[in-house]
Amino acid sequence: MDAPLYLYTGPEFGERNDAVQSVKDAMKKKYGALDEYLFYATETPVSEIMTILQSGSLFTAASCIVLRSAEIIKKKDDVELIAGWTKHAAEGSSALILVSDEVSVDSKIEKSVPPSHKKVFWEMFEDRKIPWLSGFFGKHGYSINDEAAEDILAMVENNTQELRSECSRFFMLFPKGHEVTSEDVDAVLVHNREESAFTLFDTMCSDEPAYHRFELSLSVLQKIRLSKDSSSVMIIAGLTSCFRRLEVWHRLSSTGQSTDFNLKINGFSSRRAKSQYSRASQLWSPGQSAAILSQLASADMSIRSGGTLLEDILLQKLIYEIVVKKGASCAEYETV
Repeated sequence: MDAPLYLYTGPEFGERNDAVQSVKDAMKKKYGALDEYLFYATETPVSEIMTILQSGSLFTAASCIVLRSAEIIKKKDDVELIAGWTKHAAEGSSALILVSDEVSVDSKIEKSVPPSHKKVFWEMFEDRKIPWLSGFFGKHGYSINDEAAEDILAMVENNTQELRSECSRFFMLFPKGHEVTSEDVDAVLVHNREESAFTLFDTMCSDEPAYHRFELSLSVLQKIRLSKDSSSVMIIAGLTSCFRRLEVWHRLSSTGQSTDFNLKINGFSSRRAKSQYSRASQLWSPGQSAAILSQLASADMSIRSGGTLLEDILLQKLIYEIVVKKGASCAEYETV
């Protein structure tokens, strides 16, 4: 019998969360009532988590712990605690689900996880996005044209969790059988939009002077940080997705392949996306785009290793380096 240890990694939050929920649902079906816990490896010691798993519950038949940020578990003692627990865990009714935005964790932990209990959830490829949206709307009794789908993808983070959340707003506003158009997207997501990494990118490449764009971007960042989706990891992941798309735009332009057909198959079919990335390409050159992606990766590593204390400062510094410095690092304090 496989040990009840699971490992779900990767940046596709929606499908990854579905997998976590499936484990919980299966346990509820088997045991009935279930104690559910959520911890972060950055905040809770592995030893404390092991104590809960080994103690079980006095009031329910089973318990399930979801441990996020599992990629930071690297200490030998912590790794051995998890590996040691798996040797006898199959005899109990407790489960541990390790979750990470990264694609891998410590190799010794990975070896302790049964092959059928681990999966990497990758972001959707470009050619999957519009079919996914069409299927999602169709399942709920609606349809959507390609241009509206492209507009949504330009504004919503590239994971099914965020797409489901944002697209569900249309179901409350339009009757079943309605075809969602670009005008509907403007009305629902643009004029009543919630700020995200993608609206932040849109602000960063707006038609404003650099320092004004910087001020507006900080305002958007503050709104995101005050919202339910305030994860700095998700903000950086969203901006990284945007600048990777900008690299694709630059490549198509530099090789003379920016025809309507090539733009469409690379995710730039809507008027909004074309306008947005055309502006962005004027602000950031191919070299600057590459430097910005490096800055994003560096900021991500700094935040993951340094905890939450300096998150806001690091994010503000990152925005300044992108908007004002165009990918160059801040070597020292600079007055605005």
